[in-house]
Amino acid sequence: MTEHLATPTPAGTTGGAAGDRPPPARLAFDGHTWKEIAHLLANFPAALAGFVYVTTVLLVGAGLTVTVIGLPLLAAGLLGAREFGKLERARARALLGVRVGEPSPLPLRREGGGFLPRLWMALKDPVGWRTALYAFMRLPWGVVTFAVTLTSLFVLWPVLPFIARGLANADRAMVRGLLSPSDELERRIAELESDRGIVVDTAAADLRRIERDLHDGAQARLVNLAMGLGLAKEKLLEDPDAAAAMVDEAHGEVKLALQELRDLARGIHPAVLTDRGLDAALSSVASRCTVPVRVTVDLAERPAPAIEGIAYFTVSELLQNVSKHSGARSASVEVWRVENRLLIQVGDDGRGGARLDGGTGMKGLADRLSAVDGLFVVDSPEGGPTAVTAELPWRDRTAADAEGGASGGDRARRTTGTR
Repeated sequence: MTEHLATPTPAGTTGGAAGDRPPPARLAFDGHTWKEIAHLLANFPAALAGFVYVTTVLLVGAGLTVTVIGLPLLAAGLLGAREFGKLERARARALLGVRVGEPSPLPLRREGGGFLPRLWMALKDPVGWRTALYAFMRLPWGVVTFAVTLTSLFVLWPVLPFIARGLANADRAMVRGLLSPSDELERRIAELESDRGIVVDTAAADLRRIERDLHDGAQARLVNLAMGLGLAKEKLLEDPDAAAAMVDEAHGEVKLALQELRDLARGIHPAVLTDRGLDAALSSVASRCTVPVRVTVDLAERPAPAIEGIAYFTVSELLQNVSKHSGARSASVEVWRVENRLLIQVGDDGRGGARLDGGTGMKGLADRLSAVDGLFVVDSPEGGPTAVTAELPWRDRTAADAEGGASGGDRARRTTGTR
């Protein structure tokens, strides 16, 4: 995750805020001027150390890439360049007042990553390469700033604050340009890390739900069925009428177990969605709602199965909320496409007051949609009406998806055709 300094300016600020700007330069030396002079005088030794490091480690590593140790040495050099950049950012913060966020650390220790993926991650690290470029180009600039500042300190000291401010501003620009993280990239990395956790948690919760439904529902019913058939087998010769009654009861248990399995399969991925798409699947969901629901699906083609499934379960859960919590007399479902986005709106004329933190599962829906770059907006004033809008990225359905859906539908029809 991106680390930011605890300053009054917004997190991630890279120097554009007014808080980064030092006071105007004056003829009288003040604390800011002396800090800038100290920074400019320290440029030469810092630049010399950075230049020596880059030329010895990185260039040697690049030259040895034809050998086994070349690439690992180059990767280690880039990791070391990151540390050099951290020191330079600290120096700029202390002496120039430049506040830049620290780049996200490389996830080299994550589980499941082997040596080669970690090596490649270090070799393509843009932060390391930008820091190496910064260290390489700083030597001539460090010589110039050291010489000009030292000379001005004895010869041009009346105007030294203005000279120091000009040179320090060039240093500030270099730090912001080469040592600050990319705001968009860092934001995207943080979002993906958060979304990955949400996806993992959601998948684990779904697996627990399926396991619980199987254990408490169909599995328990099938166990009772096996016991009933065993008793009927024992009574088959002694009391055929009682055995026949027990077999008839077992037949009823089989039907109930099949229905529970169908309901469970529908909760995982309904066959009607695979076979006929969102229009038919949402109409089926709407028919089970306790209030009349008008369904309008305006799609010229079907989206990718993953997007289609998320849209289906989003509408399904929202209609369950309408049945349980809204007190509505009617509801509506609208689905349409705008360019590369799939939009869903579920509305009702109920009592309103729905919130993301209201305990109706909407927070979970919002998290699931955000994990696939979707949006979830709730407009539900007290007294109603309620309108929930969901937005998903549109991805086209490939030929492989269509073929897989057809074969899956055939299997579903063969399974659900049991009597």
